Amino acid sequence: MGAGEDMEAEVRRIILAKPISLEAGSDGADYRAPNLLQRILSLFKDVRPGSDLSHFKVPPQFNMPKSQLQCYGESLYCFNEDMLKKCNNGKNPIDRFVGVVAWNVSNLRPLTFGISPFNPILGETHHATSGSLNVLLEQISHHPPVSALHATDEKENLEMIWCHQPIAKFYGTSLEVEVSGKRELRLLNHRETYVMNAPNLTFKFLPTPGAEWSGTIRIVCQDSGLEAELRFKGLSFFGFGGNARSIKGKILDSSSSKTLYEINGQWDRNVTVKNMESGEVTVIYNAKENIWRLRTPIVQDLKNVLPSESAVVWSEVSQGILSKDWEAAKRAKRTLEDKQRELARERASRAETWVPKHFTFSYTKEGGWDCTPIHKSVPPSPIVVPK
Repeated sequence: MGAGEDMEAEVRRIILAKPISLEAGSDGADYRAPNLLQRILSLFKDVRPGSDLSHFKVPPQFNMPKSQLQCYGESLYCFNEDMLKKCNNGKNPIDRFVGVVAWNVSNLRPLTFGISPFNPILGETHHATSGSLNVLLEQISHHPPVSALHATDEKENLEMIWCHQPIAKFYGTSLEVEVSGKRELRLLNHRETYVMNAPNLTFKFLPTPGAEWSGTIRIVCQDSGLEAELRFKGLSFFGFGGNARSIKGKILDSSSSKTLYEINGQWDRNVTVKNMESGEVTVIYNAKENIWRLRTPIVQDLKNVLPSESAVVWSEVSQGILSKDWEAAKRAKRTLEDKQRELARERASRAETWVPKHFTFSYTKEGGWDCTPIHKSVPPSPIVVPK
């Protein structure tokens, strides 16, 4: 029993906020409460450096009107150019691998300092469709927070499985979020599986507030014998030192470790690859063409929206944030969290273990969290991205 336990069968309200896109095409900053930096420093004043923030709760003034599940999903189904189709249409393994690198970059969205998505409740789901791509996410654990994703495109014959656990730690002047777990992309027509990790996030409070992607993404395809490494430049301490959104990396032959391509660019502008043999430089990703003024998903069939859907679960809180009625948002969030604690106590009193509806999962100390979809494919959703 989880997100749907306390819901009536009839869906009363669903709030779908605009997807996150490049700053000029996004209104994400409009969600922020006034005096944000002072509020943040006050919020963390009693938190010790190095503390794990897995159980840390923030008031709605620090939230955007959407769940983390929606953010994960939007990175896949909200786009202007179908990068997945480009991956699938590559004529040979190296073309497809370069396409997968570009697709990974296309998953990145601008971060807004001081606001974050809601931490999904146990059993919460998010289900959306874009063209022939169907995406389903479920929160399979709340403490620690673990999200599972399954996406299928029967027309392109591809599949994605993700399992993510964000681990946030406070370091006095910054907040670091390591996203552990793995992502798999399967191009079934080519019998190729690409395994990769997610980048980390860095939020700096002082001396210059900012938020940026950081760390390293490693992509491996054992079927083609290729791998890549993408390094993200994080924020320097004083906010200087070049563009924090730069990417540098390389594509290698796994058996010989020979560099085949060099990767350079800025994920919010252009990313290029340079063929090390010919010297030819090719633009593989243009952010303005791909993530500028993204279209907001719409509800085509309200009756078939699940009660556990993120946009339903958080609708009252989201409405308060959008209208900047912080007291209403605070009350709605407290009511939702109190109900989840009550459900947890009830399960404990019955010695009942909660079980996900859409995934099985396992955890090992060595390998971390792993998830497997229960169903072979994801059905179309009543929530769709308009074309």
